[in-house]
Amino acid sequence: MPAISEKGIAMPESPIRKLVPYAEKAYAAKKTVYHLNIGQPDIKTPHAAMEAVTMHSLDVLAYTRSDGSEGYRNKIASYYQKNTIEVTSKDIIVTTGGSEALLFAMGCIADQGDEIIIPEPFYANYNGFATASGVTVVPVQSKIENNFALPPISEFEQLITPKTKAILICNPGNPTGYLYTKDEINQLADLVKKHDLFIVADEVYREFVYDGHQHYSIMAKNGLDQHAIMIDSVSKRYSMCGARIGCLVSKNKEVMATAMKFAQARLSPPTFAQIAAEAALLTPDSYFTEVNQEYVSRRNTLIKGLKSIKGVRVGIPNGAFYCVAELPVDNAEEFAKWLLESYDYKNETIMVAPAQGFYSTPNTGLNQIRIAYVLNEDSLRKSVEILRHALEEYNK
Repeated sequence: MPAISEKGIAMPESPIRKLVPYAEKAYAAKKTVYHLNIGQPDIKTPHAAMEAVTMHSLDVLAYTRSDGSEGYRNKIASYYQKNTIEVTSKDIIVTTGGSEALLFAMGCIADQGDEIIIPEPFYANYNGFATASGVTVVPVQSKIENNFALPPISEFEQLITPKTKAILICNPGNPTGYLYTKDEINQLADLVKKHDLFIVADEVYREFVYDGHQHYSIMAKNGLDQHAIMIDSVSKRYSMCGARIGCLVSKNKEVMATAMKFAQARLSPPTFAQIAAEAALLTPDSYFTEVNQEYVSRRNTLIKGLKSIKGVRVGIPNGAFYCVAELPVDNAEEFAKWLLESYDYKNETIMVAPAQGFYSTPNTGLNQIRIAYVLNEDSLRKSVEILRHALEEYNK
């Protein structure tokens, strides 16, 4: 029998999606499942985006430019300029989701065996993108005790080797919801300039910032033109996960020329999705004001409920729509399977994402879960009660 590649064997499963077969068993048993495992907002996609696809006048569904349609890139640039990020359409390549932008970024800056330092826990698919790109993830651990704040810069510096090519952050963070301060961004900027590294910032949750805090983009930082690469996406911003439209942004001309070769190799981003994404840019600011208010209410409901459960500890998110909770169990993945396969409370149960998959360090986060508060408040309250009763029964 022909052999599977070592890279394929090493490719990690998604902690967000790997428990789907267990959820299907719960469905088959006629249980209601509250999905806290995946960041799929239930907020409606802006009407203008849906209407643009419905009302299109195309006769041929043709390729677009490899870097994305010029009209769309111009409008993205205008959006960024409105948010104090001075870029032009030439600094933007439209990608098939933020995922492809991350793959392009790794392909541009790192060779086989090169290293990228990432604060953990981090978006689980970074492990997969790194494996696919032959890149070694070097984790620096943030801790729930201090709300997953940026680890001391000295810890980053100790990890830098001749193989180090970049530092990768997610801001605001998935899975923690942590929002980096201006001082933390400045510290990282000084470090990458000192060691001549790239800084790659996944900023797909930039619109979701709470409690009067402000998002600081690496693209707005002076002196980082040759170092900064930003990853962005419409998936969460406009509740358009299925559109699969993102972008890679950098003022480094060599990076962009290299990324363009990767873009040409996959031909072009999807046409209809670009039409929808371009129309979504017309969404008024009031949309985000209302969405943020909704997420703050959901966050407060969830965090209050989690804190009321004996033995549960939780980080407080200031952005995105996730939190990491530490449970009084030895193995959160086994508990998550049990929730779906063997447990229900009034014929209802919950699906969560075991947090171990959001770490690169082995045997870390074993008793943690990520929760996405993308459900309405009533569903979140029910989910908390299910978790409360489930922990009591599981630990008997």
